[in-house]
Amino acid sequence: MAKEEITPSEWQIMEVLWACGEPLTSSEVYKRMQGNVDMSMRMVRVLMNRLNQKDILGYTVDEHDSRVYHYYVQRSREECVKEKSRKFVDSYFSGSGTNAMAALLQSFALTDEQIKELEEILEKSKGQNAESSDKKSS
Repeated sequence: MAKEEITPSEWQIMEVLWACGEPLTSSEVYKRMQGNVDMSMRMVRVLMNRLNQKDILGYTVDEHDSRVYHYYVQRSREECVKEKSRKFVDSYFSGSGTNAMAALLQSFALTDEQIKELEEILEKSKGQNAESSDKKSS
């Protein structure tokens, strides 16, 4: 089964949980979002429930108050970013990572330091691809 995509509003909630690094109640998430995001407490609860249904969040019931749920992250930010990136490339570039990278590179003015960082990422990727093909041919 394909993983369901995280909506922009759900992503805002996930950013709070990823940044915190520990389980939070919906009230705690709401308090941490105040001032940054215009979202009602009810909407926070609805979105956290959806994230739970998508298996992106899990929860435990408070041992002192069974009405309180402590939500925890089940998928890392890195995993979600990779998945969102793949879907973006599939949707807008017919699955071509090369075309997606070219479009992004042409859209931004990069510093020499950023270019060097990208070159290092490409070199690392080459190494990983070589390891993968070695394992397949064994």
